[in-house]
Amino acid sequence: MAIESRTPPAGAVIHSDRGAQFGSWAFTDRAKASGLVPSMGSIADCFDNAVIESFWSRMQVELLDRRRWKTRIELANAIFEYLEIWHNRRRRHSALGWLSPLAPVIHVGAD
Repeated sequence: MAIESRTPPAGAVIHSDRGAQFGSWAFTDRAKASGLVPSMGSIADCFDNAVIESFWSRMQVELLDRRRWKTRIELANAIFEYLEIWHNRRRRHSALGWLSPLAPVIHVGAD
């Protein structure tokens, strides 16, 4: 889904942990077929996980802990909306200089 909606440039690096889904042949083949370069962190390297751990913590506080979900579909829709509408488009992130992930990149000193 992210490949189609964001159309990353060829050679973009997608970094992941050592989860089974990210080490699978299917994931690696799909990434390479899309022109992406898969990257995987080393074992017991806490710095690889800092951003995603922060993300999971924020999603827990901002979405998951705020109510009970009646169905899996309701939860899936809420997570999709949180990610695609709030987190990626509007929420500002300290790791990105207080921009949202989809904010236009401004090059300082560019003509």
